[in-house]
Amino acid sequence: MFILLKQKMSFVLFLTVAIGAIVLLSACSQDEEQQSESNDTLTVWTMSQDLEKFVTAYEEETGVTVDVQSFPWDNAHEKLLTAVASGEGPDVLQIGSTWVAEFGEAGTFLDLSDHIGDYENLDLNNFYEEAVASAQYKDQTVGIPWYVDTRVLYYRTDILAEVGYPDGPETWDDVLDASRQLADRGEGQYGIEFPRTDENFPFMLAWSQGWEYNEAEGAANFGKSEFKESVELYNTFFEEELSQSNDGKELYQAFSDGSKPMYFSGPWEIDQLRDQIPELDGKWDLKVMPKTETNDSMIGGAHWSIFHNSDNVDQALDFINWMSDPETQVDWYETRNELPSNLQAWEDPILAKDDKVNTFGKQLENTRALPVIPEFNQLSEELINYLERIYRGGEDVDTVLEEYQEEAARILNK
Repeated sequence: MFILLKQKMSFVLFLTVAIGAIVLLSACSQDEEQQSESNDTLTVWTMSQDLEKFVTAYEEETGVTVDVQSFPWDNAHEKLLTAVASGEGPDVLQIGSTWVAEFGEAGTFLDLSDHIGDYENLDLNNFYEEAVASAQYKDQTVGIPWYVDTRVLYYRTDILAEVGYPDGPETWDDVLDASRQLADRGEGQYGIEFPRTDENFPFMLAWSQGWEYNEAEGAANFGKSEFKESVELYNTFFEEELSQSNDGKELYQAFSDGSKPMYFSGPWEIDQLRDQIPELDGKWDLKVMPKTETNDSMIGGAHWSIFHNSDNVDQALDFINWMSDPETQVDWYETRNELPSNLQAWEDPILAKDDKVNTFGKQLENTRALPVIPEFNQLSEELINYLERIYRGGEDVDTVLEEYQEEAARILNK
């Protein structure tokens, strides 16, 4: 009886263990299946509304589902801050070049330094040097340049020819001379539209005067004579009414009727002018930035980064590698008119044969990354406010700059 009972208990134990093993194997199989499903879906955050349709080509090539979540630039900063705080972000995220330091300091990004050598299109030599610089933070590569952006001068060739500059002004002295002649045409006539709200423009103007930003010098950078010279030049255009100090007439209307025949802008303007003011065809062109000491413009645009705790790093890298391919970048340019960061893409006839696009290509050879420091956005926003006190409020340049230097010190040392 005891033997039979023992055998029965052994059978029950065996059965229990067997069932447990089956359940465990089933659970493992389900986990593997779920993991497989997870790896077959890539989450991408972007501020580009056309990306969802664009990446269907990648999905067809790889069988990977790309879950694209798009949101406006105005909401992007807060969205990323929330992701950093919660630790719940996407696999791949688009990051504006001027946000790299701020979010890099917060530990948002995976360091790509040890990964990029495994992917042909991620070789940093493929890209504009300054674009690469703007994607690096504290010796880490935290992004791969996707598209690039810079600023050039748009001008009316017919109107500038009347004041002696048919090919556009070469130097800032030329811009001043042309603007003074153009403003003398009468009431409501200006020489140029100065970008009063572009937070990056004052830094470009300072570069042109020979100013250099040295991170180790902190707020003292804004006490340099070259920086003051750029502020005085900025103010001259408003003080002499060469540029309008308030919004005034809509820019395209003013460019069309000639009351504002020069302005600075980015590559998106090319197709907009062609589409919205077709009657001006042949009467406008582009010129690289005016020069005093340099004609350097900013390198802007966006990068692809990987969220620091992504479980899908290999697939994320593969996706970024695909987005960095020269052919893909040309396709994206055709989709959104955003300039390729990949140098080889510029050899494609679609870009190479467009003279106006080539002006941007020429300017991109003379660019700088804006200071890659977490405080940059706050510094640039404050600078716009201080400049307004000068050109609109009539305050003394030296006094305002001293106060701005004090404010910069507070921002940098807090």
